[in-house]
Amino acid sequence: MSTQTPARPKPARLSPADVIRTGGSGLRSRPMRVFLSALGIAIGIAAMIGVVGISTSSTEQLNRKLAALGTNLLTAAPGQSFSGNAAHLPDEAVDMVKAIDAVTSVSAIGKTDAKVYRNDHIPQAETGGIAVYAARTDLPKTVGVELAVGRWLNAATARYPAVVLGSTAAERLGVYEAGPDVQVWLGDRWFTVVGVLAANELAPELDSAALIGWPAAEKELDFDGYATTIYTRADEESVADVQEVLGATINPQNPNEVDVSRPSDALAAKQATDDALSGLLLGLGAVALLVGGVGVANTMVISVLERRAEIGLRRSLGATRGQIRTQFLCESLLLSALGGLGGVALGIAVTAGYASYQGWPTVVPPWAMAGGVGATLVIGGLAGFYPAVRAARLPPTEALAAT
Repeated sequence: MSTQTPARPKPARLSPADVIRTGGSGLRSRPMRVFLSALGIAIGIAAMIGVVGISTSSTEQLNRKLAALGTNLLTAAPGQSFSGNAAHLPDEAVDMVKAIDAVTSVSAIGKTDAKVYRNDHIPQAETGGIAVYAARTDLPKTVGVELAVGRWLNAATARYPAVVLGSTAAERLGVYEAGPDVQVWLGDRWFTVVGVLAANELAPELDSAALIGWPAAEKELDFDGYATTIYTRADEESVADVQEVLGATINPQNPNEVDVSRPSDALAAKQATDDALSGLLLGLGAVALLVGGVGVANTMVISVLERRAEIGLRRSLGATRGQIRTQFLCESLLLSALGGLGGVALGIAVTAGYASYQGWPTVVPPWAMAGGVGATLVIGGLAGFYPAVRAARLPPTEALAAT
């Protein structure tokens, strides 16, 4: 009669739900330590989400501004001649630009030597940095400026002592309304304020300017009639082509004496500078996330040391090394996931608060949120791997002897 060796019993397999439940029970037994470790992870993720969200919200705000203001505005100004002296634009420059097929509108301003003051008792040296320009009546159509108060110059007021103030100029002069009774001292006489402009990002030089009609400037201020800035709107698809020929069109004999620029490029350059700063802040967020990962690793190592008796008991009851390893690795991942989800929520809240304060739309890219949670799981897996392996290698007798 043959005797068969009884088959070695196979350990029961833990279902995913059992693994999560077992890992969660380990976290619930140490709530304060878990909270502090998860907070470290959350701070790093919140920093990264906040930086990405604020940068994206700022970019979205810029895109909306450019969509409203238009990216098809070009400006031309006199540069310097070969002799090093200041050049000037030809008298017929505006008419020549109008002849370009892709150009939709043209206007110009010319800087004068006059100064403007709140009244005639202000010392001449206290100009407040306000420049006085002669302006064409079609300037708002081309540049896209809007009136905050009053109205723009027309064919009648452009011939008389009437002035429109930029937003910054009006603030410096203490003028917040327009009308027949509102006057400023400009040149050597009183000018009536007929309007105040709203701020304009594409033409910031107009914000700190006092604008009077071209005929009035020639009559009252001895203006020489030369334009110092020509504003040109072109078809969206032809802006680059117009930009290339604008200098030669304005001054065919000396195109190098004309400086042509695209204001929207300046705004985009500013955004690029902001993006560089955002990259630095992202690096700091990554450092904070790494510190949080070290905190998770520390928590799991201490957990293994404190729970040696539990590990020994589970091993003596049939738990395999793989199950012990899976349990502690699951705890580490759950701990990191808690920090990651909390960090994403905190980052979104920070972005929404700052964007609301700035008047921006709140935009948090989905990839940033998914990446934040994914990064925490990677950090949690790396941080929990060694403690999990160490727990699995504890001999049951040695673990039980620690009680």
